[in-house]
Order: sequence, then structure tokens, then C-alpha cells
Amino acid sequence: MKKITQQQPAYREAGQVYHADSCRPLVEAAGAEEVRLEALGRGGYPGRRLAPAVLPGLRSVGYWDARREQRWGLPVHRNEGIEFSFLATGTMPVTIENQPQQLRHDEFLVTRPWQPHQLGNPNIGPGKLIWVIMDVGIRRPHQPWRWPGWVVLSPDDLTALTKVLRQNEQFIWPGNAEVRRCFLGVAQAVEKNRESLLAVMINELLLVMLEMFRARKIPLRVSLTSTARTVRLFLDELQSTLDQPWTVETMAESCHLGVTQFIHYCEKLTNMSPARYLRHQRIAKARAQLTGQPARSITEIALECGFSSSQYFTNVFRAETSQTPRDYRQQKSG
Repeated sequence: MKKITQQQPAYREAGQVYHADSCRPLVEAAGAEEVRLEALGRGGYPGRRLAPAVLPGLRSVGYWDARREQRWGLPVHRNEGIEFSFLATGTMPVTIENQPQQLRHDEFLVTRPWQPHQLGNPNIGPGKLIWVIMDVGIRRPHQPWRWPGWVVLSPDDLTALTKVLRQNEQFIWPGNAEVRRCFLGVAQAVEKNRESLLAVMINELLLVMLEMFRARKIPLRVSLTSTARTVRLFLDELQSTLDQPWTVETMAESCHLGVTQFIHYCEKLTNMSPARYLRHQRIAKARAQLTGQPARSITEIALECGFSSSQYFTNVFRAETSQTPRDYRQQKSG
């Protein structure tokens, strides 16, 4: 097996850390010769390094081949672009946006940067998985896609492919003989380190997928690309990042929106300003912890819910509930 290298498995955006698919468990399994791994990558992705001038925008490409049951799986992660993963053999449990699925041989999986996903439940079984991850300049659904210059589909074909991938978010797709041939060609190009062949096979794969989508008359929903959806997804994600020092500016930046536009959509979706909604969610979380975790100190709860001090937390809590956190806890426990 060729030497596999690995770098920091994350990228930062608007103060948030997004965990890319560093494949650490896979890399360790490959090092122990429990699985065969062939990959080319950039940034936090595993594999032999892609030179800066070689296929810019291609973040990761490769395959693993597990001949027996494994003791690892890939945890929940996001990627720095759109990912196409094809299961050439075997069956694999996957979870996309908290929805458990089964990926079967000759099927392929499509995920986008805002879609957290996991491979294995918790472990993977025997199988050969081939993947391509391409950065098309997006992190949120409303953003326009910018394909790398080496993607040579005609403007009309590229527009049609982009439209399907933006306006339909079905995760798992049945493949066909042509899809299988292209993915196997990608795997061969990676194994032999043939950059020109890799570019040809990825382009052909995109064209084959487009023809398959056209034949299926895929239903499309423009609402999937709306700015309102981007803000809605962010507000959902906010529940797990309430401890961060959010400001209206960093929230807007995380959505790739201007402050005025972000405020407009936040108020439209919640009937609250962003600052008011953030405070509301922090107090809601604090309430649940005050009653559900009676052994924890009020200071610990305050910091975990994003308040800078217990005194500030007490002031905000009293303004919201007309009670101090201590009185609220005693009342609910009584």
C-alpha cells in the first residue's frame, strides 16, 4: 500500500469549525492492513497530496476495499463540496441528516456541504467504496455553483446537471452499467496516479449521471435553493452551537448573507430579531438543564448555554421568566 498522509480534519467558516471527512478510522485501518486504501486528497482529506495546479477544486478522490467485517466506521461529518460515493460491492449502513439508510452495491450516494452524514452503524462491512469530492464554491443551499475549469461539459449540460443537484436532494440513487464503469475508471486512475485519466473519468461520470437524471425525469423543487432555507438550516444548527460567541454579523456571515438580508429572513421565519431568537434559545436550553440536571451548578449551565457569566445569565433569565435561575430550579423540583 502506498503511503497515506493526513492533515487537520476541519475547515473554518464564520467562526465555526466544520469537520470534513478526514477518514481517521479508515486511515488507521489501512495502516494496520485491515483494508486497502487508495486516495488523492487536499487539506484534511487522506491520501497522497494533490499538487496545487492539478485538478483544482478536487478535494478528495479514491476508494477503499474491505474484504471482511471492519471494526470502524466514519463518524458524522460534512465535506467541503459535493460528494459522489459509489458502492461497487457489498452493503453499507449510512445515515444522512439523521435518516438511516442502506447503501447497496451499484448504488451511489450524493451529499452536499450542509448535509451531515455517517458511514457505518457504527461499523462498515465488507465492500468497495469509491468517492469523488469536488468543491464547487458552496457551503449553503442558496449559493450559486462554480464548477472547476477542467469540467468540460457544455454550458447547457452543466446548467442542467447543477439544477438537478441543487433542486433535488435525494440521497441514494440506483446506478447502471455506465455509472459503474466510470467509478471503476476513477478508482483505476487514482491507483495508477494518472491525472489526465482521472479528469476524463470524472467528466464522463458527470455526463453519465446527467443522462441518467434526464431519463428519470427527476422532480425538482426551487425552494431547496432559497435564501429562506439557508437561514432555516442555520437556525436548526444553532441549537448545537449556542455556547459560541455569536453576533448578528457572524450569524449572517455563516449563512453567506449580508446582515440586513439575514435579519429579514430570521424575522420572517421566527418573528424575532436574530439577537432575540438567540437569547430565547439559550434560555430554553438553560431551563431544560436547570430541571433535568439538578447536580450541575448554575455557572456551568450558564457558560454551556452561551452566557459570559452567571450574573449576566441571572439578569437575562430574570428578564425572560421573572425568576432567578435558582428560584426556577427550586420551583420545578418542588
